[in-house]
Amino acid sequence: MYAIFEFKGKQYKAEKGAVLKVDYVEAGEGAQLDIDTVLLVSDTTVSVGTPYVSGVKVRAVVEAHGKDRKITVFKYIPKKDYRRKRGHRQQFSLIKIEEIAVS
Repeated sequence: MYAIFEFKGKQYKAEKGAVLKVDYVEAGEGAQLDIDTVLLVSDTTVSVGTPYVSGVKVRAVVEAHGKDRKITVFKYIPKKDYRRKRGHRQQFSLIKIEEIAVS
């Protein structure tokens, strides 16, 4: 059984016990999340929502928080003495899927 859900503007595939890397969630480690924006559920049959499937929730627990690898942003215009170098590290959260609750 799996579900495809939308979380913070992105879509993820959830299976029981899977650990997903999502954008940073303002919740402490061990906090439970109930996500009800489920787009598709596949059990013995496939249910597709318009836009969401009603009565289905994905329950997840926040495992940890962290920062992704550093990327370098470099802007350059030739012959104009213009150079800008910046770095960025995106914050993320690891969530573990507890169950896909179908009511």
